[in-house]
Amino acid sequence: MEYTEKVLEYFRNPRNMGKMENPDGVGRVGNPVCGDVMEISIRVKDNRIEDIKFETFGCGAAIATSSVVTELARGKTLEEAEKITNQQVVEFLGGLPPVKKHCSLLAEEGLKAAIADYRARQARKKAG
Repeated sequence: MEYTEKVLEYFRNPRNMGKMENPDGVGRVGNPVCGDVMEISIRVKDNRIEDIKFETFGCGAAIATSSVVTELARGKTLEEAEKITNQQVVEFLGGLPPVKKHCSLLAEEGLKAAIADYRARQARKKAG
């Protein structure tokens, strides 16, 4: 399986990896077929993703795509971050083997799940 140099770089030296203490939102997603599991945590300030971390159990492509989605989302408004697509992640990495494209979709879904969790927590706070 051929990975681009960028995929290998992000796999070997992932950015924003680790557990976040007291996150504002957490997205957990997984693919039961391949066994990849991602957790993306965000901290939000003034509607912007101030901090973002990931923990991924999976293949090199899963780790690389998790790392890239955190890089793309950091500093963006929630609305901007929600528009990040798996295709953008793949393009950033210079491509992925077809059998690994699902990893980029997991990264997109994990980010969107973290934002949805943040919004649900905010709604609960307002409700009471």
